[in-house]
Amino acid sequence: MSERKTAVVTGASRGIGKAVALELARAGYDIAAICASRIEAAEEVCEACRALGAEARAYRCDVSDSAAVKETAGAVRRDFGAVHVLVNNAGITRDTLVMTMKEEDFDAVIATNLKGAFLMTQAFLPLFLRAKEGCVVNISSVVGLMGNPGQANYAAAKAGLIGMTKTVAKEYAARGIRANAVAPGFIATEMTEGLETEELLAQIPLGRMGRPEEIAQAVQFLAQAEYVTGEVLRVDGGIAM
Repeated sequence: MSERKTAVVTGASRGIGKAVALELARAGYDIAAICASRIEAAEEVCEACRALGAEARAYRCDVSDSAAVKETAGAVRRDFGAVHVLVNNAGITRDTLVMTMKEEDFDAVIATNLKGAFLMTQAFLPLFLRAKEGCVVNISSVVGLMGNPGQANYAAAKAGLIGMTKTVAKEYAARGIRANAVAPGFIATEMTEGLETEELLAQIPLGRMGRPEEIAQAVQFLAQAEYVTGEVLRVDGGIAM
C-alpha cells in the first residue's frame, strides 16, 4: 500500500474531474478515479497520473447507488489503505424550463449531483475519523448561488451542495476534518459545449470561459489549506460578484 496521501475523485474520466485528478497527482497524491460509465477514459486518466509519479486506479461506480458506493469505498480502502481527500465532482444535467421539466429529470440530477456527494462523503468519513484528518471538496456551481433559467434541478442540487458542505464542516471540524466547496462559473467542457456565445461572454467580467485546470488549481489549494473550512470558493471570472 502506498505511503503517499490518497485522493478520491468522482466524475474523473473527463472535464473538471480529469483536470483535478491530474493536478492532485502532480501535487503528490495517489488517485482513485471514479466514473459512472467511461471506465476506459478513466483508465487513461490513471495512466497520465502514473506518468506524474502517482499510484492510480480506476473504479466504475454510480454515485447515486448506495450499495455501489459502499462497495467502491471498500475497494478503495483495500487498494490504498487510507484516504485523505474526497472530491465530489460527479454531475449530470437535464436542462429545461420548470414548466416542462419531467419529474424523473429533476430526480436524476438531484440523485447524482447532491445525493451522490452525500453518499460518497458518508462512505469515506469513517476513514477520515480513523486518521483524525480528511478533506472534502464539493464541486458546486455559481448556478447554485444565483440560479439559471432552465436549470432548476441543477441549481437546486448545487445550492444543496453548499449547505451540505457547511454542515459537514461544522459537524467534523473538531475531529480534524475539513469541508469546502468550489463554485465554478462557465467552464469549457463537454457539458458546456455550445454555450460560448457573445451574449454569455458579455456577462463575464473577465470576458472568457474558464478552463478545467483553473478549477483543479482551486481544488488543490483547498486540499492543502489546513485552516480553511466551510468555504465556498468562486472560480467564475467574476460572473457572480
